Amino acid sequence: MATPPPPYPHQPVGPYPGHTPYVPQAPHPPYGRQAPHALTPEQGAYGCRVCGSLPVADTTVYGHQGMIVLMRFRSRKGPFCRDCGVATVREMSARTLWQGWWGPLSVFITPITLLANLGPWGKLCRLGPPTGGVMAPLNPGKSLWLRPPALAFLVPLLLAVLAVPTLILVSALNGDGKEAVLQVGQCVRNEGDGKHEALVVTDCKAGFAQYEVTGHLDHTGARCADGEYITHLRERPDGLASSCLRPLPLR
Repeated sequence: MATPPPPYPHQPVGPYPGHTPYVPQAPHPPYGRQAPHALTPEQGAYGCRVCGSLPVADTTVYGHQGMIVLMRFRSRKGPFCRDCGVATVREMSARTLWQGWWGPLSVFITPITLLANLGPWGKLCRLGPPTGGVMAPLNPGKSLWLRPPALAFLVPLLLAVLAVPTLILVSALNGDGKEAVLQVGQCVRNEGDGKHEALVVTDCKAGFAQYEVTGHLDHTGARCADGEYITHLRERPDGLASSCLRPLPLR
């Protein structure tokens, strides 16, 4: 068998003189981020799903929409950096405030959804400023309670809450004047119409006092003077009795 010819004298065998053989190196971490091994479990090994920044919180933000008969549950899963996460919580909570009440079951589900977002919001607020992202983080914007959907929800809610004590106070104030036991010498005005008597005790020196109480028909033989008016039965310490009212001259 013929042997192969020897290599040409100018063809090198092995590495070129002075050449360093190629040695594979470990891959570099993505641009602008820290190596995964340098991150804590709270920060996560991957960047924000919106902007790519670190640190992040692996959490889920919830929303709800009521549609009379039907309903829709919404959610956005992280990880989120602080700014993108807070912006997401505020946006979905604001939508829930005005979209989540339109249904019999949604009335109860909506407040539960808003309370459920307090957990993610707390975790996101504890994060440091976002850094190293491939794009700018979302702008968190105005606080939730300063946005139009929240104001549209809070104004009628506040009015409804204040309406109850206001009605009680007005009723008490009006009741004190109308239900007060008339005493001889007091002056009153009638705020009722026709047969509906509504006597309110007032200052005798005031220009709108109309009658003066001159006596009570609380015993047998009691009578009112000529020209005086007789009130309907009113409560007195000793029972029900009518009172005599003398018209006052106009001032």
